[in-house]
Amino acid sequence: MMASCMRAIKLSEKEDKKTFLMRNGGNLLEKLISSFNGERNPIRSFSAEDIKTATSNYDLRKVTAKGLVYKLYSGFLHGRSVSVMKFQNNGTFDAYEWCLKNIAFASQMRHRNFLKLIGCCLETQVPILVFESVSYETLANFIHGPRPSDFEPFLLIQRLKIAMEIANALTYLHVGFPRPIVFKNIKLSSILFAEDYVVKLFDFSLAESIPEGETHIEDAVPIGIMGFVAPEYVATGDYNEKCDVFSFGVLLLVLLTGKKMYFVDETGDHYLLMQQVKKHIESNTFDEMVDPVIFSDAHRQSSEKEQQLKAFIKLALKCVCESAEGRPTMIDVAKQLRQIHGSG
Repeated sequence: MMASCMRAIKLSEKEDKKTFLMRNGGNLLEKLISSFNGERNPIRSFSAEDIKTATSNYDLRKVTAKGLVYKLYSGFLHGRSVSVMKFQNNGTFDAYEWCLKNIAFASQMRHRNFLKLIGCCLETQVPILVFESVSYETLANFIHGPRPSDFEPFLLIQRLKIAMEIANALTYLHVGFPRPIVFKNIKLSSILFAEDYVVKLFDFSLAESIPEGETHIEDAVPIGIMGFVAPEYVATGDYNEKCDVFSFGVLLLVLLTGKKMYFVDETGDHYLLMQQVKKHIESNTFDEMVDPVIFSDAHRQSSEKEQQLKAFIKLALKCVCESAEGRPTMIDVAKQLRQIHGSG
């Protein structure tokens, strides 16, 4: 009796795997074709057992990043270090749909500042993705903590390099494809680091290709992190490349100030970062918000460093202009950051 039950369970598991493989494979192929006309990089297939072994059965101590519907684990698979992205529904967002978006977009990235997709496992209810390994955790950890014990605060030149590499990646999305891709998910926790602190952007859960002949995409309900979302997107639900520029500008402000999006000041009052920025711009005191580490670094070293900092601040404020027309394009932002970075 027991043996027959075990056989039935094993048979059921095999049938489930076959069902998942057929469903995930078909849907994945459809998603890839609709997004990129069938042109895609080959990606490897891994078994569910491979992934469990690689992550020590999803040991939470191996988590390097997490989002609304996923955890990213460090692991070791087939003789190499990897990052494993496992999705799980949270009752609000569709992990399955977000997972397929990540495969569809990540498989097309041929740029050093995107986390490279190696393969996936289609044997599970929601596919599991395997990426190249990373050396460090997210930018959020380095700016807001918890930080590595041997961490030294980023100076101005390091923050400029980080900003420049993120800008290069976003420019690639906007101009490197037949239809512009908007990332829609620019935040500190979507940025990892490889060796030498090379930026690796990841998490395409919200990304979209702007339809052919259109200038924007339309969302019935705007989605995004409070404080990072462009005002016109909140008002209309319309999203284009200039909305990415706004979110990037907010990220620059975080790099400049070291502050969280929502924080308590020295008087105990609660503020959104953008509210404080506007207040200081109006009173011409934005310098007071700059992270003391980079402010003292710029003023201690040379007049060139001071000019770098001023140009960095000026560019960040242009990117968060209330009017989309007043913001630069991402390609212009990337060019200006290269110039600023090289001027020190």
